[in-house]
Formats: sequence, structure tokens, C-alpha cells
Amino acid sequence: MAVLLHRLGHSAYRHRKLVLGIWLFVLAALITCVGVFGGKLDDRFAVPGTESQRALDSLSKTLPEASGASAQIVFTAPKGHQVTEAAYAATITRTVTEAGKAPQVSAVVDPRTSGAVSADRTTAIVQVQYPVQNAQVSASSVDAIESAAKAAEKDGLKTSVGGSVYSSKGVHIGPSEIIGVAVALLVLVITFGSLLVAGMALLPALIGVAVGLAGLLALTPAVSISSTAVTLALMLGLAVGIDYVLFILSRHRQQLARGTDPRESVALATGTAGSAVVFAGTTVIIALAALSVIGIPFLTTMGLGAAGAVLIAVLASITLVPAVAGFAGSRLTPKPGSRAARRAADADASSGSGSGSGSGGTTGRVPMGTRWTQWVIAKPLLTVLAVAGILVTLALPAMDMRLALPDNGSAPHVSTERRSYDTISDKFGPGFNGPLLVLAETENGTAAASAQAGEQVAQKLRTLKNVKAVLAPEPTSDPTQSVITVLPASGPDSVGTGQLVRDIREAAPDLRETTGASVSVTGTTAVNIDVSNRLSDSLLPFVGIVVGLSLLLLMVVFRSLVIPVKAAVGFLLSVGASLGLVVAVFQWGWLADVLDVPHSGPVVSFLPIILIGVLFGLAMDYEVFLVSGMREEWAHTGRARQSVVDGARHSVRVVTAAALIMFTVFAGFFPLDDSLIKPIAFALAVGVAIDAFAVRMTLVPAVLALAGRGAWWLPAWLDRILPDLDIEGAGLQKTPATEQSQEQDQDQDHGQKQEQEQKDPQPVS
Repeated sequence: MAVLLHRLGHSAYRHRKLVLGIWLFVLAALITCVGVFGGKLDDRFAVPGTESQRALDSLSKTLPEASGASAQIVFTAPKGHQVTEAAYAATITRTVTEAGKAPQVSAVVDPRTSGAVSADRTTAIVQVQYPVQNAQVSASSVDAIESAAKAAEKDGLKTSVGGSVYSSKGVHIGPSEIIGVAVALLVLVITFGSLLVAGMALLPALIGVAVGLAGLLALTPAVSISSTAVTLALMLGLAVGIDYVLFILSRHRQQLARGTDPRESVALATGTAGSAVVFAGTTVIIALAALSVIGIPFLTTMGLGAAGAVLIAVLASITLVPAVAGFAGSRLTPKPGSRAARRAADADASSGSGSGSGSGGTTGRVPMGTRWTQWVIAKPLLTVLAVAGILVTLALPAMDMRLALPDNGSAPHVSTERRSYDTISDKFGPGFNGPLLVLAETENGTAAASAQAGEQVAQKLRTLKNVKAVLAPEPTSDPTQSVITVLPASGPDSVGTGQLVRDIREAAPDLRETTGASVSVTGTTAVNIDVSNRLSDSLLPFVGIVVGLSLLLLMVVFRSLVIPVKAAVGFLLSVGASLGLVVAVFQWGWLADVLDVPHSGPVVSFLPIILIGVLFGLAMDYEVFLVSGMREEWAHTGRARQSVVDGARHSVRVVTAAALIMFTVFAGFFPLDDSLIKPIAFALAVGVAIDAFAVRMTLVPAVLALAGRGAWWLPAWLDRILPDLDIEGAGLQKTPATEQSQEQDQDQDHGQKQEQEQKDPQPVS
């Protein structure tokens, strides 16, 4: 692979105008497609094959209002008044009329008809029903309902609008994301010591992100893509794109400082660092694409969309970086006497001596990365125990983790949907925000028989634990069906509501025997519960696949048994600590006010799987860049402990910069007022920081120092059957430096032979 990428780097450098032109043409074409054919994002959560989804699909045909989106207009009377007063009743009637004129609305239910008036007569709810799902509700319709509610405030009523029409806001570029990119640029400037180089590192990454996002949005007319999938693709594409470019450009500048020709240097960098980039990117892509095996459509598109963004980032790093470097030429060479030049000189001296002492013409200054590694391995056992103990402690809250999909209760306090949610919970009970729909179906029955069976089912449901109210059965266009609304006594994301869904399903066989009706639990709340249960069941198998894959890949790369096991354990510690912090902040509410977390409750159900998939690839990325240098030193010197120090010298600074960039990009999405994106951004940011600094740069050197020579041992029989991926670029030892010297030797020999033939002509036979 390294040889192939070396040739690709040569070609991209030589044809730099063509390469840049192709990328810009593809970007322009995709943007045009988005503008002309772009569809609408789809934020539906569906779980094919589950009871709730089958019942919901049936209701979408027979009673669309029950299965479609809904909005709620909440009226609250001033202190000392009631909404049932004549003046306010007229205002509510007028609002009902105006809401009924909003686009797409199929029905508006007056609270005096539905009985949705609080016990103290201070609050009333107008129900607005749509025959379509959330994704199909236009923004103009929601705006019209909000305007109708706002007009009622002129008469003294307080109003707020909520309901399922409010969902994830999805992709959003604001000040926090711009600040994150600015901090990334600052880190690049500090790393390279040059604003020009930092800007050139950012350019290929931004082009790759733009192509990835435009490509994803161009697919919306044909594929259901959620706004969360777009935001995740943006987040990952930007983070890994900058990191991958950083790895290749830093290797390129090191070689330029040693006097390597710019064209040859960028080809070597693409072959060596580019091989590690391709390996790391491939692991991320595999882990994200594996989300499709869970069988949840929105998670499949999320995983594949993010995997596509990472793929584009990899392609941009191995093609655009050599091309952009070609335009810069020798201007990327560190100036003599600069920090970059001194670091390259120190690295050369260290590699030449194999001692890592910094002598032999070096500056005499020991790099911070070397000092840190020396301190870490001074007492390796103590380091391992301390780091492992801290990470295990941070992971303890994860044992209490509960999974659920967020609702309007997770929205910011100032939002209209959150105010509506809180008011309904206070005045009507938390279960009113998460009603369950029970579909009762009889076989070959009449409408009267179905209604009678529905009444019997409703009577039975009222006897179940945690049920606050059961509404009268509602007929559908199918005479064999009736729909019963069950209001739990607990909120939609509570343990009690999940248990109520299980209780109804467990009672279904008895209900069928006594009433003759088949019972299915559905509705938004039940679907969300089923999604969370499916993801919970898939979590451990997914972890097993990822850990097994990491063991196999690292065994192939480093020809070792200790390194893969150590990497897998470190990865599990990073994931556990990250999830523990997420539970502490988002579920337990620790530091919630400081971090502006609007709601404490269950963790977003697909967050653990997203975290595992993304962090796996990033952990392998840092592992390869750190340990490959150590393995190279071990191969040259055969001194196990010193090879850890000397190998870390070359990569700690770059990995530190990469981790800081990744952290700032992810953290830039944390301030978003989005209940899906906010915890994911937090988990990824802390996960990267923990894995890079605590595990890869602290735990890894300590473990390798403890293992000594055994860290690089692999049974001979296993070494023979494992393929050689050549991630470290060993195949480039003859390309091009060795090949060039061989060609020069051949030319010299040929010239000497000609001279000898001229001096001593052979006799003619």
C-alpha cells in the first residue's frame, strides 16, 4: 500500500492543477445538484419489524391523524383567572379557527370538546393533528400555528406551542463552530510555526468537508437522511479531515528540513503517513458502516453518511495535500534556525545515534514529548495503576446508564416547545406528554363488535399499574379497528412508562382471549422505547465486533500480541470513562447548570454506538502513529525501553496537535441547542481527550516499558499466516532513495565500462 500511495503522491504533485480542478469541479457539480434537486431532511425514527412500527404503519392508512405529527397550543390564564371565562373562551375559539386554516392541518380539537382543561381551570390545550409525519410538515404550517397562538396573547392569555412537530434542528453553523475551526487553525500555526502552512493544511480539509456534505445533501431526494446525520458527517469530516492533513504535512515538512526534494518529500509523506491515514480512516469507515447491521434505518443513514464523510477526508488527504504542496514547492521548508528545523535536526541526530540523548550536533533541548515519556516510564507500574484506576472510576456512572430518545423535555428552557412541555407536565401530569396508542383489532368483526371489544380492552387497561387515564376508543376507517389512548402516570422517557409498555404487551394474550381483540402498543413514545431497546440489545455485540477487529488489525500491523491486547483494553477504558462522564452530566445532572445542559434524563439511545464507532477509528489512528515510531526504533536498536522514548519523540507533538484539533472541533458543536447533537459532541470531545492523552500517550508507553522485549513478540507460525499491510512504509526503503542511488551506480558503471572499452578495444574475431 505504501508503494502505491507513494506513486499517487508523485502523480498528484506533478498534475496538481488537474487534481485541484477535479475536486473543485466535483464540488460545484454537487452544489448544483443540491440546489436543483435537493430534497427535505427526514427525522423520523422507525424500527422496521417491531410491534409499534407495524401498528403505526397500519394506522397511517386507516387513521392518519393518529399516526401523523401533532402540535399543541397551550393556553394559560393570568393569575386569578380561568381559561373557561367567556372572554378567554372566545379567544380560544378564534385560535382554533385560525389554526385550522394552517397548511396541511387535518384536524384541530377544541379543549372544551376533548376535555383538555386542567383541574384548576387555568390551562387548556388545543390539539392540532397532521396526516403526515414530522419530516413532511412544512415550516410555514408551524409558523402559522405559532402566529395564531401569539395573537391570543393580546387578550391576556399566555401561550406556547409544542408537540412532535418540533424535532432536532440538525445541521447548523454558528459562532461556536467557527471558533472551533479558528482554534484548530491556531493549533496548526503553533504546530507548524507558519501561517502559510497552517492555511494550506486547512484548505484540503475544508474542500473535503464541503464535497462530503454536498454529496450527502444531494442524496436527499432518493434516500431518507436525517438532519442529525448531516451534522454528524460535518462534525467528523471536519475533525478527521484536519487531522489527516496534519499527519501528512508534518511528515512532509520534516523531510524538507532534512533537504529532501519537495516532490520526493511529498510522495514519501503520502506513502508513509498516508498509509497510516488510510488505515485509520478505513477502521473508522468500517466501524461506522457496521451501524447498518443493527437494522434501524435512521441509524444506517447516519453511519453511512458519516462513513462517506470520512472516506472523502481520506481521499482529500492523499490527493489534495500532494497537489496543494506542489503549488507551494520549497516554500513549505522550515527556515534555518526555526523551531521546526531544530526539531528535525534533533530527530535526525536521535535516529542516527539511537540513544535519544540529544547529542551529536543537536540543540541540546529535550522535547516536551520526550520528557513526558521519560517521566511516564520512570515508574511504569505506578503509571499503569494510576491511569487505569482513574479511568475505571470515571466509568462507574456508566453502570447506571439508561437509554432513550430525547423529546421536547430536553429542549432549551426558553424555547416554546419546552415551555409547552413543562406546563403540560405541571398541569396535566407528565404522561400527557407521552401518550401510548393501543390498537385493538378484531377478526372479521363489524364496527359494533369492534367498538365493544375496544371498550373491554380499555376497561382492562385501566387496571394496569402506572396508568393515569384511558380515553374512550376511537374508530378508524377499518371497521375491525379501534384506537385507545393510554395516558401513563410517568413521563415518556421514564422507567415506569417503559415498564407499562411491557405490561400491556404481556397482557395482550389474555386480552385476546377475553375480548377477542389483538392488541398492539404504538405511538411516538412506544416507537422511541422500541428504538432504545433495539440499540441496547445491539450494544454488546457491536462492542465485541469492534474490539475483535482492533485486535486483528493491530496484530497484522505491529506483528505483536501485547500491543493489540493493550490497545483493546485502552479503548474500552476510554469508552467507559467517556460514557461515565456523559451519564454524570446528562443523566445525573452534575455540572448541568455550568455546562448549560437543559434537561437531566436518559442518555440519547444511539450515542454509545456512535461513540464506540468513532472513537475506535481515532484510537487506532493515534495508536498507529505513536507505536509505529517505537517499533521502528526497536527494529534499529533492539533496546526495548529506549525505543519507547525515542519512538515517541517523533510523534507525540503531532498526536497532541491532532487531539487538540479534534477536541476543539467536537467541542464547537456542544453549545448547540439540539438535544441529539449536544451530548454526542460532548461524548466525542471528552472521548478524544481521554484516549489521546490518558491512554495513548500515558498508558501505552508505560505498558510497553513494563512488557520490555515481550511487547514485540509474535509466534512464528502466526507471523507467517498474517498478511503484511506495510503501514509503516517499509517497502519504500528502496523507493525512491535506494532506487535513485542504484540508478546512479548503474550509470557510473556504464560510463566506466565505456571508458575501459575505449582504452582496451576488444580484438575482432
